[in-house]
Amino acid sequence: MQRSKPPFRADIVGSFLRPPALKQARAKREKGEITQAALEEVEDREIRNVIAKQEGVGLKLATDGEFRRSWWHYDFFGMLDGMELYELDHGIQFQGVQTKAQGIRVVGKLGFSNHPMLDHFKFLKANARVVPKMTIPSPSVLHFRLEPGAVAKPYRDRDDIFEDLGKTYRAAVQAFYDAGCRYLQFDDTAWAYLCSKEELRKAKERGMNVDKLPQSYAAVINQALEGKPADMTITTHVCRGNFRSTWIAEGGYEPVAEILLGGVGYDGYFLEYDTERAGGFEPLRFLPKGKKVVVLGLITSKSGTLERKDDIKRRIDEAAKFADPEQFALSPQCGFASTEEGNVLTEDQQWAKMREVVELADEVWGR
Repeated sequence: MQRSKPPFRADIVGSFLRPPALKQARAKREKGEITQAALEEVEDREIRNVIAKQEGVGLKLATDGEFRRSWWHYDFFGMLDGMELYELDHGIQFQGVQTKAQGIRVVGKLGFSNHPMLDHFKFLKANARVVPKMTIPSPSVLHFRLEPGAVAKPYRDRDDIFEDLGKTYRAAVQAFYDAGCRYLQFDDTAWAYLCSKEELRKAKERGMNVDKLPQSYAAVINQALEGKPADMTITTHVCRGNFRSTWIAEGGYEPVAEILLGGVGYDGYFLEYDTERAGGFEPLRFLPKGKKVVVLGLITSKSGTLERKDDIKRRIDEAAKFADPEQFALSPQCGFASTEEGNVLTEDQQWAKMREVVELADEVWGR
């Protein structure tokens, strides 16, 4: 059966390739050649276009493509009370490439007030005929991405922020709800890094107590979800890295599946399953029977090659050995542009992938 509420059988993670006109406008704004108002005019137009394209391929939801952002996470973090972006001597290391050399740091008491992305959501809602979906980075990512020493008073260290971080996100959930958001997603790379021996080694070198992180992250997320309105769906997307079609982490979900699927109060989980780096479907046995949904990320956003439908259907059948297929949905494994640079495929290929997701969902679960 199809689903009348999110996550939908055919769903999306969030970001889409930035159109050339938007990239050009952002470059001109950085050089001071156009005003902020002129950039926003271009953003508004291109967001209306990407909403229409999502509706046109048959999706029951739409995002703004993250078109107003440079990063999927740092833009949001840098606009929180008590946070700022700053320049580093290194970026985030992916396979063979680094991101821009920026980081985040805590400069005061954490909080959520007057966040610009509330207005971003309101624009999306005002222009979408389908369900508007908002994506924000998870609180666990904020903690995981803090460099040693990147925490100022009133906090002693990274771990001392957890209580206020949970309160900050609880306020964010309520603020987006008050703005009309009924479908919110916490994007998260931290859980995937906890499945990677190499990333755990790096985290230890950065002074993190990796043995306690799963429990700490579950606790702060559950604190954020406390009091979530009953008519609001909050999902998460677990990602192994997505920058210019490259990646960071590898390793199956087994180390975190029991606590993530059974111990964290999300309504749904977008899980990457497009390559062998994600491991097998066995961890899905920890999905509680009932209302929770796993959105299988079987369509890759990292290349333009279109998957064979029979292959995807076969993989859904394999996953069904470990959980009820009525608790499944389908999406690409990640967004198409987690940063403004975007992945290595064309816009035509991107939309062909999205049409295939919708067609496959109709064929597997019916119209």
